[in-house]
Amino acid sequence: MAKKVVAGFRDKAKRSGQSYTKVIKMVKSPKTGAYSFVEEMIPNELVKDYLSK
Repeated sequence: MAKKVVAGFRDKAKRSGQSYTKVIKMVKSPKTGAYSFVEEMIPNELVKDYLSK
């Protein structure tokens, strides 16, 4: 089932002319100090802006 979702997502990206990147960012919790990971799919043009925050 997961393969179909990934393959379908790639096909839509090719048709729209926009490529996406999976970005994994480590975020520190202000309450506990523990780190967690945030995963997002964003357009390639916005990767630098997302990581600079």
